[in-house]
Amino acid sequence: MFSFGKIKLSDSSIFNGLEDFHSHVLPGVDDGVPKIEESLQILQLYESLGVRKLWLTPHIMEDIPNTTNALKEKFEELKAHYSGPIELRLAAEYMLDSLFISRLESKDLLPLGDEKQNLLVETSFWVGSNILYDMLQQTLSAGYFPVLAHPERFGYMTEADYDRLLTMGVKFQLNIPSLMGLYGMAAQKVADALLQKGAYSFIGSDLHSYNQAQKILSGEVKKKVLRRAVEVRG
Repeated sequence: MFSFGKIKLSDSSIFNGLEDFHSHVLPGVDDGVPKIEESLQILQLYESLGVRKLWLTPHIMEDIPNTTNALKEKFEELKAHYSGPIELRLAAEYMLDSLFISRLESKDLLPLGDEKQNLLVETSFWVGSNILYDMLQQTLSAGYFPVLAHPERFGYMTEADYDRLLTMGVKFQLNIPSLMGLYGMAAQKVADALLQKGAYSFIGSDLHSYNQAQKILSGEVKKKVLRRAVEVRG
């Protein structure tokens, strides 16, 4: 199972006691799991790995304008079908767009974390926005900490961008698949660098399907990187 300083993720301890802060396991609401049967299949797999808490964070954006009430109804439906030991929590992954600003102003939000002070947010993967920092500042001014989902995947961001975001008070969430290069070598390299500087506050799988979960578990990660990731897990 060990090769050149690496370990298969399924053989590691990273999932044991994990609080996964980012997933698309709530069925039928976005580009994630389509059916409740697959959601339950993923939860059963997570049980076998020792995961203790899973945050369901469906997309909310102009192209996928999920409402808070509709997501809560779907969440209650999933909980009615699941009787296992994993604690299920509902939040959302907000695209930083005009819909997000509208929800922020009306406080129509699904915060991340039990303290209800964090908002999981994302931006474009391909090009920066001139109003990104303004939106993040509005979030902070409204009394929330923006948690930037998978910042290692935003290829246009520089080290100076990351430092500016952290200085503002923005928190970072690491995607586990980034550790083994499933989004490409560039994202893997940035994830390693951000881990080394202790930039991450949250960790998550960003699971969209059972097949993706199996792919993640079959991958290998450097043991020194895994040790740093476990520290983020807490």
